[in-house]
Parts: sequence; structure tokens; C-alpha cells
Amino acid sequence: MRAFVVVVSELDVDAASDVMWQLGVRAIEERRVASPDGVELWTAVGDEPEAIERAITALGDRWPHRVVEVVDVAADTWRDFAAPMRVSDDLVVVPAWLDETEVAANSTVVRIEPGGAFGLGDHPTTLLSLQALDRLVASDTDVLDVGCGTGVIAVTAALLQDRPVRAIDIASAAVEATIDNAHRNGVDGRVVVDTADLAQIDDTYDLVVANILAPVLVALADDLRRVTRPGGRLVISGILADAHQHVLDALSPMQVVRSDDLDGWACVELRSG
Repeated sequence: MRAFVVVVSELDVDAASDVMWQLGVRAIEERRVASPDGVELWTAVGDEPEAIERAITALGDRWPHRVVEVVDVAADTWRDFAAPMRVSDDLVVVPAWLDETEVAANSTVVRIEPGGAFGLGDHPTTLLSLQALDRLVASDTDVLDVGCGTGVIAVTAALLQDRPVRAIDIASAAVEATIDNAHRNGVDGRVVVDTADLAQIDDTYDLVVANILAPVLVALADDLRRVTRPGGRLVISGILADAHQHVLDALSPMQVVRSDDLDGWACVELRSG
């Protein structure tokens, strides 16, 4: 696994971080170092040369950067403590390596292998997004998952109804993880996933789910509105419960239908037209 490291001054932390969020990274770690610049921003953009080159192009000549090989034998010890995540009375996400018999009967089970670059899907924003999905998906709902990560949202949508689900993520590792998890859950024939930019999506959808951070939501606002079918729903998460009005302003004139909070994070359902 490779880490992408950007070296910046204290004054440039927000600007450089925003560039990385725009690339669709999942997390950024700030490390204070003894150097003239003073801060290293550690993240993962993918191991593929194309993903790394894309990050380098986005940074331009503004800040120095490097790629670091990360080897951590203890990195997977968290798996020993993983547990099924109950989304609703009849929907549960199960770590792929656990015994499914622990799950109550008559539940829709979503088995997820996160791989090395993504979480299991038990973050509050993912749980809130899945609860919204469980509430909104019907037998004839066309779904688009923007920033699919492990594919937990796209795979769940495919399990909840018998229609194709579209999923996109700029990270090729996310596409690979989604394909793997779709196959694991027997829905690989219904989950269509690739690294297309949202601007390249021409179709419209009854339900668009975007569990991505606020700066990216703002940047994608015009296209998120465009791909949500009139009368359809847009579900956004990855936003702070007490600091997301600027995201709603960017998505105007879409109207807020419902907002749910969990552990300081929010998930907002908006209606188009």
C-alpha cells in the first residue's frame, strides 16, 4: 500500500487539503514535522500510477510531495474486533470473514470486504446513508452511488431491488473493491461501476447517494442536481451535523425533506423539483 504525502506550511494546510478532498480521498492525516514547511499531509490516492499521476497533476507545482510505501503488519488487527452492523430490523452489514450464523434469520445480509484502503462501512455517515437507502429504495428505483468506496451502498441497493445500480468513484481501488463485493453478494451482474467523473454521467436517477465530504459535495453540486430526476431524492452524508448549511446552499433549489444526525455527523435527504 502507498501513502501520498504533501508537504505544506501551516498557512497552506486548508488549501492543499481541499485539493486532496477534490480528488476523492477518504481521510487526511496531518503530521507536524521539523522542516521549513512544517506540516505533512498523509493520504491515499490509490496505488496505480494513473491515480498517483492524477494527484500530482492536481497539485501542480504548489507543494512538494512524495509517495511512501507503507508496511504495517498490525494494520489488520482491527478485523479481530469487527462485528455485524445492524442497519434496520431486516438489513445488516456483515464483515466478510465472520460467520453469518450470528445474524438473525430473515435479514438481508450484505457481506463486505473493505480491502486495504477503505473502511468496513460502519462509520456514522455510512450507517445513516444505508438507513436512508433502506427507507427509499422500492422495486423500481434507479440508484446512483457517487463515491462508492467499498461498494456497500451500491451492493445494498442491488440486493434491495432487482434493477441495475450505477456506481462511480475516481479511485480505481474503489472500483475493484466494489466489483469484488458485488460478486461476493451475487449481484455483480447488476452493479455497473467505473471511474467516470460525475460530469460524464448523462442519465438521471430516482435516488442519488453521495456519502462524500462537504468540499467535494459543494464542488459537485451542479452535477448532483442534474443527475437527480425531477421528483427524485438526493441523499448526502459525510457532512458535520452543525456545519453543513453551505452544502445545502450550493444544492439549492433542492428542498430538504429529512435530516438525521449520528455522533456529530449528518445525513440529509433532498428532493429535486
